[in-house]
Amino acid sequence: MVAVLRLRAPARARLHALRELYRRFFGENTPEARGRRLLSEWLSEEQRVQFEQHRHFDVIGCDSGKRYRIHYGTAANVHEVDNAGNATMGWCFVPSGFLVPGDVMLAQKIALETDEKGALALANRFPPATHSEHFYRRPF
Repeated sequence: MVAVLRLRAPARARLHALRELYRRFFGENTPEARGRRLLSEWLSEEQRVQFEQHRHFDVIGCDSGKRYRIHYGTAANVHEVDNAGNATMGWCFVPSGFLVPGDVMLAQKIALETDEKGALALANRFPPATHSEHFYRRPF
């Protein structure tokens, strides 16, 4: 650290800029960041806005026309919702492997939009949480 203090202002500025460049590069290239970027590329504009504002987005099942809300996460994060947006049933289904949330959510979106019956046949059902049971979720 002492050597940094001895650098002249332009050299110090370059060093700080380089440090910031590395910080941003590695921060934006983590598996989680890449998963969120890929998910974002596959979302419609409406879904993308919904996800950015609420950390969830809605999809319509291809077979039943029901609406599902996919929350940020990797398990027990899919809820069937009614017209008022209230959760009526929870569904838990995930792809194989250790995947980051964005990749899991993209797989869930594609499954519900292209093979809803097949996805739900493999899923575990669970009752949706009441409003008082929700817990704080950290921002990404």
